[in-house]
Amino acid sequence: MTAPPTAASLGWEDGALIAVDQRTLPHVCRTLRLTTVDQVVDAVRTLAIRGAPAIALAGAFGVALSAAAHASPAGEAWAGGERVRADAERLVSTGPTAVHLARGVRRALGRLGEGPGAVLAEAQSMLDEYAATNRMLTRRAADLVESLLPERPLRILTHSDTGRFATGTVGTALGAVLELAARRRVAEVLVGETRPLLQGSRLTAWELGEAGVPYRVVADAAAPALMSRGMVDCVLVGADRIAVNGDTANRTGTYGLAVVAAHHDIPFLVVAPECTWDPGLPDGAGIVVEDRDAQEVTHFGGTLVAPPGAAVHNPAFDVTPAPLITALVSENATHWPRRDKPPARHTARGKGAAARDIEALLTIVPDHPLPGLAVRDMVRLYAEPGMLGRLAARVARECHGPIDRILAVEARGFLLGAALAARTGSPLTLARRAGRLPGPVHETPNALTYGTSRLQVQKGALIPGERVLCVDDVLATGGTLLAAARLVAMSGARVQQCVALVELRGLGGRERLAGHPLLTLCELTA
Repeated sequence: MTAPPTAASLGWEDGALIAVDQRTLPHVCRTLRLTTVDQVVDAVRTLAIRGAPAIALAGAFGVALSAAAHASPAGEAWAGGERVRADAERLVSTGPTAVHLARGVRRALGRLGEGPGAVLAEAQSMLDEYAATNRMLTRRAADLVESLLPERPLRILTHSDTGRFATGTVGTALGAVLELAARRRVAEVLVGETRPLLQGSRLTAWELGEAGVPYRVVADAAAPALMSRGMVDCVLVGADRIAVNGDTANRTGTYGLAVVAAHHDIPFLVVAPECTWDPGLPDGAGIVVEDRDAQEVTHFGGTLVAPPGAAVHNPAFDVTPAPLITALVSENATHWPRRDKPPARHTARGKGAAARDIEALLTIVPDHPLPGLAVRDMVRLYAEPGMLGRLAARVARECHGPIDRILAVEARGFLLGAALAARTGSPLTLARRAGRLPGPVHETPNALTYGTSRLQVQKGALIPGERVLCVDDVLATGGTLLAAARLVAMSGARVQQCVALVELRGLGGRERLAGHPLLTLCELTA
């Protein structure tokens, strides 16, 4: 593929804001020359300029246009401030959902006392900063995707347009896709068309084609089925506004994709610069979602496609709750809403994709290890290519952190523990049955489903104060994980969470672990 395009989609030239007219793509790549605030307002309202960072830049350059228009003759005191402030408020009102726009306008307005030249310099410096920020952002997001999905070239689903048209330069989520493509990690991009204005099929597809990245445009309504069929490895979207708790406003349709991705255990990543976060907004309930023109829905290509006079609901955005988001990636940090939020004391997974996969690969062996007992044999599950790695990735996403160490219990807990250690980079310690560890040990009773045993860990293997993830394959009576938790306490460390792939209901394991957060991926009746 060719190198990702980096040319800015808007900028300043000879006293005018120059911007690519996004309404005419993909048929014509036309530039607009905007010399008045009225023209900038119209360009934003009609989506000739769209995307939260891009309209922030347009707003800043709009303030520069106003400042220049109201400048006083040379040698006289400049007195156009009130008119410029009025223009600034008009600019802000064109996009109430996006926090960027207000910030961009007010940042440029902050230099107003220094004269029109200073306002223009501030707008130009914003463009340079956005380019540098987006380059950092896209590399961080690409690194994260590679860490979550290291095995093969990826099939990535996008929604709306988050490339250089939306951001002014480089891009956010689409910039990350192009970065991954440059690393040869993209098999195909599935481009959601993004109705009713088709930003995906018109703009994202155009940018991908320009960069030589394989893609297919898909109907918005087809995306859930694609995820259910295993045709999507990761979903990457941008954001127009992010609340303190991580609730995210983005183009309408994002919320539904997040719900389906969570159901199918597919990473759902929001890629947006830190200026998208609104520190004055506790959660998404306070985000104002603008309604757009009904004709965007009732007409297609200028032709009426709904009954005359049909009532229309056409919100420009929706708000995705933070718990549905795998990670929010900015230029400086990665936020994990599912981990950072205080977890419920017990988290058990129902019949999601991971639960179905596990159940399908278990074999029930009657009268083992004792007459009247039955064991869920996991040999087929461990033999399934890639399955253990996928389950470890699911646990890594779902468990709340940070995790300083993994404690895996003998014997099959070793398998999941090792896979988690490889996935997360955390150190691994083994808890073994009595008599199998050399040197001084901590030891505690281990109540098994079919008898008793003793569990040990070497002294010094766990460091006091460490946050430890206790791992086993099956939770039955809870005796083994409870014994592991006691070893953690005896070592001066603390249990961050207990994890098992399978939980057998009705044997009291969940109740015995009532003092610790618990994550299981598949629940079955004992």
